[in-house]
Amino acid sequence: MARSRPEKKRGPASPATSRILPMQLRIGDRLVDETGEWEVVSQPYTTAGGKNARVRVHRVGEPAVTAIRTWGAHERINVKRA
Repeated sequence: MARSRPEKKRGPASPATSRILPMQLRIGDRLVDETGEWEVVSQPYTTAGGKNARVRVHRVGEPAVTAIRTWGAHERINVKRA
């Protein structure tokens, strides 16, 4: 007898936030983490044969503070679309 898998329960996602792959990021998208809110300022690119995705971001309100964020190409990211 086959058992059905229980569905994962997720909390209600806010309408402005979506979960996307790193290569689907667009200029103007905003990311939030423990260090603050960041805005995407360049197109994403891959390294390591397409296994890692990187994007350049700057801190919202402080354009002089920039960073490069790296994710696995298969990971999903919470993003606020502009």
